[in-house]
Amino acid sequence: MSLIIIKDTYASLPEGYQNLLDENVKEYIHIDSVLKSIRYSTEELEEFIKKSKEKEYGAGEAYANNQLGIYYRNKADYPKAEAYHQEALRLTEYDESLMDFRIMALNMLGVVARRKEEVRSALDFHKQALELAESQEKRGETNLRSTAVSRNSIGNLYLTLKQEDLAEQEFLESIKIEEKIGNNLGLAINYQNLGGIYEERGDFSKALESYQKSLEYNEIINSDLGRVICQNSIAQIYLKQNKPQEAIRLIEPTIAKAEKIGDTYYTVMSKQNYGWALLGLGELTKAESYLKEALGTAKELGQQYFVAESYRHLSTLNEKRGNYKEALNYTKLYRENEEKYLNEQNQQYVADLILKYDSEKKKSQIEILEKENELVNLKLEDNRKFLVILIVLTALLATIFYILYRQNFLRKEKEFLALEQKMMRSQMNPHFIFNSLNSIKLYIINNDKDKAVYYLNKFSKLIRTILSNSKEKDISLADELATMELYMNIENIRFSNKIRFETIVEAGIETNHVRIPSLILQPFLENAIWHGLSPKDGDKRLTLSVNRSGENQLTIQIEDNGIGRKQSAEIKSRKTLNNKSIGIDLTTERLNNYYKNFGGDHSLEIVDLYDEENNPRGTRVILHIPYFGDVIPVEEPQLA
Repeated sequence: MSLIIIKDTYASLPEGYQNLLDENVKEYIHIDSVLKSIRYSTEELEEFIKKSKEKEYGAGEAYANNQLGIYYRNKADYPKAEAYHQEALRLTEYDESLMDFRIMALNMLGVVARRKEEVRSALDFHKQALELAESQEKRGETNLRSTAVSRNSIGNLYLTLKQEDLAEQEFLESIKIEEKIGNNLGLAINYQNLGGIYEERGDFSKALESYQKSLEYNEIINSDLGRVICQNSIAQIYLKQNKPQEAIRLIEPTIAKAEKIGDTYYTVMSKQNYGWALLGLGELTKAESYLKEALGTAKELGQQYFVAESYRHLSTLNEKRGNYKEALNYTKLYRENEEKYLNEQNQQYVADLILKYDSEKKKSQIEILEKENELVNLKLEDNRKFLVILIVLTALLATIFYILYRQNFLRKEKEFLALEQKMMRSQMNPHFIFNSLNSIKLYIINNDKDKAVYYLNKFSKLIRTILSNSKEKDISLADELATMELYMNIENIRFSNKIRFETIVEAGIETNHVRIPSLILQPFLENAIWHGLSPKDGDKRLTLSVNRSGENQLTIQIEDNGIGRKQSAEIKSRKTLNNKSIGIDLTTERLNNYYKNFGGDHSLEIVDLYDEENNPRGTRVILHIPYFGDVIPVEEPQLA
């Protein structure tokens, strides 16, 4: 006879759950304090849902459904997570007393959408949650927490769209609320996010300060997940500062922690960062293993960002090995996946790899030709006739001279291409293209169709012009001025069109007859904007003028009313890692290279401007170039 044991299905529920059911408690904090021990236990939560249904206890059902959604979200099972949060939303639809649970469901749906990289849906959910939370007359602690979560999440979405200023504003608002209610977890999250903004701006000192502050709060609440996130963020700063040894000490223990927690999102992040650090140490085989493991998991879970980043690091790895063809393939995969994630394309790095790959092919072809010539020589040596040997030696000598000449030509051509590519990376860099697209995207998201269409037309025309001009060694000054007008239109979006830009050409100068290297003026405009005008408050002016300065000479001047080079240098010196601008050096080198072959004198001068009280009032760039164009006479007014 067998003994049948019947398990008490409610034995594992925490003490006090029955009082929640009997008293129909609707305060979120009260429910959470009783059920916090079963937040991550699916069986107990499902059992509590069943018991709540029997008692028609809507608050209990909504709470448990939201907690189950959070559990499955952390497991990267997004369909299940969405289903549970949608059920919580349904349960609270017509009951105003359950508004806190409804707001939480909307926020959690937004977090799931953000994990799935569905930015528009995530933004919609969080904005709904924020509007509901702020519309309530009585705003208790739960409501304030939800408001802080909404603002934090919206900040993260703005950060995804590269709108750092908007994101920073949301995080700071969230911090105010979290400090008011004393929520250390919320403070940890927000300081972590602020660190991300400072990291994006290149201010690594402030980024590390914010990450360390977040880590301190995570230590207070004893959060292993928080430690994993903060240690990886700090390590990423070290990697960007080329300190892989310091980074790897922080990352290595986070892999086991993330796996123990069961959060696959941060497990992938830890493994990928570990591979990145190993790559920096030159341990390529081990790095490849971790990067491919992170790539495989990210593909399975649909984590598009990590898929793209894994491909990027694998491309760098193969480039270090000299496998340029494989590196090129990984770069193409990176671009394809990055486009799915952020809808951005950056062709410059691909072009670099194509150049390296083509160079390797040409080198191999030359080696094959040399081997074939050696084989021919060996065969001809069998023929002892002096005349034949003399002919062969003459031909071989001519071939050697040709190869040396050809190699010298290819070397100069490669140097020229490298200079032009450095110019393109320095002037039309990926950040400019990416920020322009995201500014346009923000107009689309905010349903400002007219501005979106206007700037998209300007942006597409600028890119088309750049690509067209990049095929030519030089272009007319008229085309260059038109391109700079387009560039300023796009760049001015970031400043809400507050920069007054003016182009002045002296009467009688035929700009169509003046030839200059393409995009030669852009670095000066960019320096004026970002180092002179960007830090300045108030009126911002930028003038580009073209004048005759001699019979065969033109003067091009670019003048701004910014803070001046001295104050700009002081601001840059306060950053932990200064990104040294090489645009001016490249421009000088291109001008020297161009006019060396073209003929004619040229000069470049940068002058600091001061007012009557010797205070800086801007900077003037003066470029003298030869002018061989025709001058159109200016007609004098006729007297009647």
